[in-house]
Amino acid sequence: MTKTLHHRACHLCEAICGLTIETTETDGSVAITSIKGDALDTFSRGHICPKAVALQDIQSDPDRLRQPMRRVGSEWLPIEWDEAFALVAERLAAIQERHGQNAVAVYQGNPSVHNYGLMTHSNYFLGLLKTRNRFSATSVDQLPHHLSSYLMYGHGLLLPIPDIDHTDFMLILGGNPLASNGSIMTVPDVEKRLKAIQARGGKVVVVDPRRSETAAIADQHLFVRPGGDAALLFGVLNTLFNEGLTRDSHLPVDGLDEVRAAVATFTAEAMSPLCAVPAEQIRQLARDFAAAPSAVCYGRMGVSTQAFGTLCHWLVQLINLVTGNLDRVGGALCTEPAVDLVASTSGGHFNKWQSRVSGRPEYGGELPVSALAEEMLTEGEGQIRALITVAGNPVLSTPNGRQLEQALDGLEFMLSIDLYINETTRYADLILPSTSALENDHYDTTFNLFAVRNVTRFNRAILAKPEGALHDWEIFVGLAKAFAEKTGKELKPTMPPAKMIDMGLRMGLYGDASEQKLSLATLFDHPHGIDLGALKPNLAARLKTPNQRVQAAPPEILADLARFAALQAPAADELLMIGRRHVRSNNSWMHNYHRLVKGKPRHQLLMHPDDLASRGLNDGQLVRVSSRVGQIEVEVLGSLDMMKGVVSLPHGWGHARPGVQMAIASGQPGSSANDLTDECQLDELSGNAALNGVPVTVAAA
Repeated sequence: MTKTLHHRACHLCEAICGLTIETTETDGSVAITSIKGDALDTFSRGHICPKAVALQDIQSDPDRLRQPMRRVGSEWLPIEWDEAFALVAERLAAIQERHGQNAVAVYQGNPSVHNYGLMTHSNYFLGLLKTRNRFSATSVDQLPHHLSSYLMYGHGLLLPIPDIDHTDFMLILGGNPLASNGSIMTVPDVEKRLKAIQARGGKVVVVDPRRSETAAIADQHLFVRPGGDAALLFGVLNTLFNEGLTRDSHLPVDGLDEVRAAVATFTAEAMSPLCAVPAEQIRQLARDFAAAPSAVCYGRMGVSTQAFGTLCHWLVQLINLVTGNLDRVGGALCTEPAVDLVASTSGGHFNKWQSRVSGRPEYGGELPVSALAEEMLTEGEGQIRALITVAGNPVLSTPNGRQLEQALDGLEFMLSIDLYINETTRYADLILPSTSALENDHYDTTFNLFAVRNVTRFNRAILAKPEGALHDWEIFVGLAKAFAEKTGKELKPTMPPAKMIDMGLRMGLYGDASEQKLSLATLFDHPHGIDLGALKPNLAARLKTPNQRVQAAPPEILADLARFAALQAPAADELLMIGRRHVRSNNSWMHNYHRLVKGKPRHQLLMHPDDLASRGLNDGQLVRVSSRVGQIEVEVLGSLDMMKGVVSLPHGWGHARPGVQMAIASGQPGSSANDLTDECQLDELSGNAALNGVPVTVAAA
């Protein structure tokens, strides 16, 4: 028996906590025997959450696919890799020859950004397809972040991050970092960091329709009507202007006079009925924020996935800007990562083309996923006939999942690159599974970009690659070679992901031309990671706008103000649905692991007791929840944490669909919130789905 200690970043959420994983080899078989937080990790300092401990469940899960599978009728049969690659090439080439390039669509799921091999090599194959019908989880998540940064700063990845370790006032809207571990804010051990703000005399304020786990430890919690965040933020910005609470910025800025004029009528008094926050509380929030020695406004999922998501994120940036807290220590700062995607990629593009049916705008080469089903179901030239899904489960993750199921069932061909037969991949003709995460190297190209410190770390695989298995990047290379051979397309040489990271490190800020001289070899010698220092002001030098000035008043955003101005006061009897997160879950992909779902169910509908009573409902009762697009049955629980007129249902559940081969998840299926969300409800500017603020009715089942 031989025991070995490995140091590894957890890839399951954005916090990228360092782990110490013990493996034990017995008679040639290697098993994971311990997973703990790495006390020597330079970033996470020993912090660990329940998800990391479940890495051993993922590794040993009998439902996880370990070889390519082909659907023949109702059966799944193994197929060899080369045969699978050839079949994909044949089917896709034939469909594109008959129906055009755009007849093949792509959907990439959230786990793609948690695995650097997918990041480096997915486009090696997908780019050969030359299709405009590319979709991803971005448009049910953070698209407004990217669009606002693209329009204001010239690059969709130039996202200012809260300087949480130095701020005196943190305003959180639509985020619950105690459950998410931080999102577009890579921040391990976030609870300790939030409490440190309070310990040094600062203040944490949370705005949320539910008294979330984060709101429970905050100094102040404001209930806000779902979808009303833009109104609240307009009221704050208007107050800052009208009461002379602004500060000059060191940044070069265009358009602030236009902004001041544009928000002149959006007073706290005018905004209060739209957000359900009293006008005096809006004004006091603005005063407190402006009076703090340093402050940062942070908006996340709840303000992204609503009807005015882009306006919300524009306003977040403006509030930081006009109070002098943008690009300032203790405010919002941009990282300077060792492998810098801002420096090495183009800034992006917006609305260069539109979806065929509803005319939704593309961003960065992707169309809003709310348009995916209609593009499959609507007949005519350009109709989607084939789909490739990569590490995604859009049936549970995108609006109107039942409509998407209908669309998937009518495809000519579907390929899934995935580890499971889940609610989406059960419709595939082929499923190609990669090796597991622990059988792969790991580098966080994405989350280092959003970290609250400049950090870098590379970890080698801790388990051997099984015989006959392929890494995800090798799958894409195999598909690309087969498709290029079938179609006669030119295929440029490539290299393994680790070599790409080495090049990125050497060419980066801390590379060959620097004092640090980082390379992959350097990172091999530092398994606990390397701390490259606190965030510091750098935005002025990193701006990618044509004139290298902050654009405070992008015409596209100002044009959207007319839509906001047309809002009417909400009906007195409205009932709006929001989502929620749990620290033991992440979207739809962590419900098949005993350690993460054991204990009491947590997928019930939460509702204020007064709303229960007014409908003659009882705590613990089975209820029917209905929206424009569908209905579900679910247990309801009364909760004083809920704002009146609001119900909360977590997304990612709904595992009772036939054909799913995930035994633990199917044993505690829950109901899918996205059987209620509406593909027609979205942020008109960006096309991002409005998953929060969904009008519903609730009655006894």
